[in-house]
Amino acid sequence: MKKRFIYIIISTIFVFATGFIILQSKTHDKHKQPVFSELLLRNAALSNRADWKPIKSAADALTKKIKENPSDIKSMLALISLYIQEGRVTGNLSYYNVAAMRCIDQVLKTEPRNFEGLTFRSMILLSEHRFNEGLLVAREVQKINPYNAFVYGLMVDANVELGNYEAALEAADKMVSIRPDLRSYSRIAYLREIHGDFPGAINAMKMAVDAGAPGDENAEWCRVQLGKLYEQTGKVIEAKMHYTIAMNNRPGYPYALAGLAGIAAEERNYEEALSLYQQADSLIPDHSFKEGIGEVYMLMGHSDKAKVIAEEILVYMKKISGNENTGQNEDHEMAHAYIGIENYDKALEYALLEYKRRPTNIEVNETVAIVYYRKGDDAKALPYINTA
Repeated sequence: MKKRFIYIIISTIFVFATGFIILQSKTHDKHKQPVFSELLLRNAALSNRADWKPIKSAADALTKKIKENPSDIKSMLALISLYIQEGRVTGNLSYYNVAAMRCIDQVLKTEPRNFEGLTFRSMILLSEHRFNEGLLVAREVQKINPYNAFVYGLMVDANVELGNYEAALEAADKMVSIRPDLRSYSRIAYLREIHGDFPGAINAMKMAVDAGAPGDENAEWCRVQLGKLYEQTGKVIEAKMHYTIAMNNRPGYPYALAGLAGIAAEERNYEEALSLYQQADSLIPDHSFKEGIGEVYMLMGHSDKAKVIAEEILVYMKKISGNENTGQNEDHEMAHAYIGIENYDKALEYALLEYKRRPTNIEVNETVAIVYYRKGDDAKALPYINTA
């Protein structure tokens, strides 16, 4: 559930970025060197997408402008939005978050209260699971413009992850009252799901899908979430239909592939499920796809192959959490990675670290409970699962 909600943050970033009218800024020290990073080459499958050439061309044009005028904040903000979009599409979030944050720092050094710059900072902090920091910046942004809907979306995201569910509901209500659109409807859907209102969640996610453009990544992501809601309520035919539509609207969409893989596994079509998960995994680095591969291997009776996948996930998570260039917090994910290799002592260590940060979050309490349960300590598990 957490993975899905974090993706709300990530998947709506570019919608926000392109939706803003970025104000022309004053020029400052023209002799200052620009701060920007080159776009990473995409893998073979993603490099063939129609969006790659225009994105690369836009990046080249923006970096040229910034080289010529390091104080061109308008171009810097446009480049930040491009970095964030590319990070979402390719899954290379660590690299592009660092690239974006360097540019954000440059903007805010010149204009400390730049609305777009602060909003980008909050979004990056949330995507790095630095929820308290992200919320503090979102509140700062709210003071600058209390009538901007997206600001309240940031507050929804942060408060949900921190376990402040009442505050999240209040922010969501404010957001949808200002601007009922894909971003606000998808957040409403998730909050209804948390509270057990699946019919209401499905209705809100339908509205999110209808508010988007077919084929647009954000709209198809919402369609996949709608499929998951149907799947959770036992409506497999409807779920499969929406995953298939997402695939037709956006060929090779990895999250639609994973949705279809999950259904194939439920129907015991294990070879098909494995192939679909592997296709998704080849497109973008997302540990949830590898988890799916591992689960299918277990269902097929290949526990040795499942163990190899679990080890790969742990290596991947260590690489992300060990990146000195970011403040990325992956303690919760590290706990699950260690659960995967049945190292419950290390899993507990990371789970409790995350619990200290977010003691009222549903999923964090659930994770601590799972680890204690796996360790055979039901008495310690019980309070955490009761809280969840």
